[in-house]
Amino acid sequence: MLSAARHLSRRLPAASAFGQVRSMGHAQSFHINTPDNTPETYFDFTEENYRRVYKILSKYPANYKQSGIIPLLDLAQRQHGGWLPVAAMDKVAQIVEVDPARVYEVASFYTMFNRTKVGKYFIQLCGTTPCMICGSEDIKKTIEKHLGIKNGETTKDGLFTLLEVECLGACANAPMIQLNDDYYECLTPKTTVALLEACKAGNPPAMGKWGSLPMNGQVSCEGPLGKTSLFEVPSPPKVDADRFKDGKVDPASVKAHMAY
Repeated sequence: MLSAARHLSRRLPAASAFGQVRSMGHAQSFHINTPDNTPETYFDFTEENYRRVYKILSKYPANYKQSGIIPLLDLAQRQHGGWLPVAAMDKVAQIVEVDPARVYEVASFYTMFNRTKVGKYFIQLCGTTPCMICGSEDIKKTIEKHLGIKNGETTKDGLFTLLEVECLGACANAPMIQLNDDYYECLTPKTTVALLEACKAGNPPAMGKWGSLPMNGQVSCEGPLGKTSLFEVPSPPKVDADRFKDGKVDPASVKAHMAY
């Protein structure tokens, strides 16, 4: 098996022979101390955020506090300017009463958590197939040229970080980027520059009606003809409110009771 793999590797051309090499990824799965990120660095939740901590924990049984690890890490990351120092992870471990390693493994698994510092505007550029064939490479080159950074880098003023990522689920409006929490879609090099300049001015465009912003003027995923269906809110199925009043359910009629 090993010899066959070696033989195949000798026959295949190097990745660079195909031209563009996509560099996807995230931070390392291990921690490296930096001056502003050591276990001794101080971190604690604000008084306001402690109220949110207690509200989050109230959703889970007392012996399942660890269920709150993900929302607590998200809260810590938002408080700390978009990234998670190891001290914040240790604080979450202390609150949910687990070994810190249990929190580290969550933070290092989910790409929503940034364990190294990112810019004020964290640009995640989708480079998966639908976006790529619709021009994501042009958008990437535009961002790199306009900001003077490469994939995985942050501008010297700390304003922007660029990272190419896998599918962000907005394939119908490719190419697109996620800017912090917001989706900007249907991008062109021209609208990308306009978006970056708006961010530099501290005024990124507001999200549209449906929680994203196609930059070509369309609404959500509507095509060039605009909305062609679903002009009215459909009525919910009629369900008998007394269908289970006797506490008995006939398995043969479950689908009817559930309005299938």
